Order: sequence, then structure tokens, then C-alpha cells
Amino acid sequence: MVTEQEVDAIGQMLVDPKQPLQARFRALFTLRGLGGPGAIAWISQAFADDSALLKHELAYCLGQMQDARAIPVLVDVLQDTRQEPMVRHEAGEALGAIGDPEVLELLKQYSSDPVIEVAETCQLAVRRLEWLQQHGGEPTAGPYLSVDPAPPAEERDVGRLREALLDESRPLFERYRAMFALRNAGGEEAALALAEGLHCGSALFRHEVGYVLGQLQHEAAVPQLAAALARCAENPMVRHECAEALGAIARPACLAALQAHADDPERVVRESCEVALDMYEHETRRAFQYADGLEQLHGGPS
Repeated sequence: MVTEQEVDAIGQMLVDPKQPLQARFRALFTLRGLGGPGAIAWISQAFADDSALLKHELAYCLGQMQDARAIPVLVDVLQDTRQEPMVRHEAGEALGAIGDPEVLELLKQYSSDPVIEVAETCQLAVRRLEWLQQHGGEPTAGPYLSVDPAPPAEERDVGRLREALLDESRPLFERYRAMFALRNAGGEEAALALAEGLHCGSALFRHEVGYVLGQLQHEAAVPQLAAALARCAENPMVRHECAEALGAIARPACLAALQAHADDPERVVRESCEVALDMYEHETRRAFQYADGLEQLHGGPS
């Protein structure tokens, strides 16, 4: 049983800007796993930080926890136009992930936000909440434990899913459904089909492709992910997800790409590479778990 004091100690590590970013990320994911009001309070407190990357991950974790007690802080972040677009976007996505219909009207309101990433995210979140209402709850659990912004498509043919993914005339929600079905299908053909998505659609769409390729962890996607990371004209939100995907895939070519951008002039890219290099080390060491805040608290191995 984890004590309140242990939760507080991990929370203190999360909110301390003097701590290395990698340690703060590990603390965050530990709190996500522990859950409860104490964890939510510490994660919420960290939205005062100046790292857009960290705040984006805070919102992501609150959504994945699916605890309605996180709704007020996520609403505040979505509404706060001083927050970076990638942070507000993630708050909108998290509200959709929690799945409470009480936020449906708010999400509809922000579906026409002037920031396109926020607007598209809220449109997707509205569709997800409506899908949940129509289907009586969450989709059947797949091979991944994440709460996704759209349920996977029922289609299983990789070729047809690729067509749906890349068809820019289709609604974004349908293309996302194809994306998650391709992820669940797995294998090289699906990875290569997903990687094609890094060249089309909106920045929000491309960033989600990067995220999904990180979950899939297939080496076939490494050249496309490395190329997207290297495109300085690409939206930083996309480059950030490609960096984290490379850290998760953790092959030698990934290491070279991440090291090449460890001093990138774009802060969110630079910090993403820092975190991704830590993930790379975790994957290559085959350490038991990335979210090791409790282990660190008690002086376990680093």
C-alpha cells in the first residue's frame, strides 16, 4: 500500500524545476499509475511549469487516468489561451478520454477554436463522447492499454485501412479509427502504412501518427520518423512525437537521430529528445518499468 507521504514525495519531485526532466517524467508516470486525489492534485499543480512538453504530458496522464476529479483542471487548461497550443490540445483530448458527457457542450464550443490543433482535437473528443453514448461505453480492450481519441475501425484489411488513413476527404474521426486499427494489426505492412501518414493531413493528424508508431515500436518506421524529426519546418508538436517514438523503438538508428537533435533550437523538440534518450536507455536495458518513482524514492537501482 502506498502511503500519502510517498505520493507527496513523488509529487514534490514532479513539481521541482531543479530536477532533471527525465526524473520529473518518471515521477509523473508513477503518479499516473498510483491514481487517486493526491496524485491528481500534484499533477494539476505542475501546470504552472514553463515546459510545454511537461504540461502536455500532465494533461495526457490525467486523461489516461479517466478520473472525473481531473475535469476541472483540464477545463481550466483548455480555456487558458496563455497555454501553448499543444498543451490546450492535450487537455481537450484528455477530457474526451475521461468520457464524461458533462463536458460535451464545452468541447462543442471549443470545436471552433481559432487554434486549429485545439479545434480539431475538440471535434474528435465530441465524436468520441457521442460514440460512447451510442455504443454504451468504452470499446473492447485491444492489445494496447491506452485510452485512444477514437475507437479502432472494425475493418481488418491493412490495404483498405491504409486507404482510409490517407484519404483526406474522409472525416478526421474515421481516419483516426483506421490509424488505431492499423496499430492494433501490427507488423511491417501496418507500420509502413502508418508512416506514410507522416506526410499528409494536419499537424494534429501527423502528431498522432508519430504517437501510434511509438506504441507499435516497429523498426520499419524508423527512417520516416527520423526524417520527420529532422524537418525543421515541421510543426514542433509532430517532431516531438516522432522523437518520443524513436526513444520507444530504441534501435541504434534511433539513437543517432535523437543525439543529432539533442541541442535543437526548438525547446519542445530538444526536451523530447532528452526524454526519448532516457526512454531509449530504459528499453535497451530492459528495465522492469519506466515509471519507477517509488523505486527511486526507496533507493532502488536507477
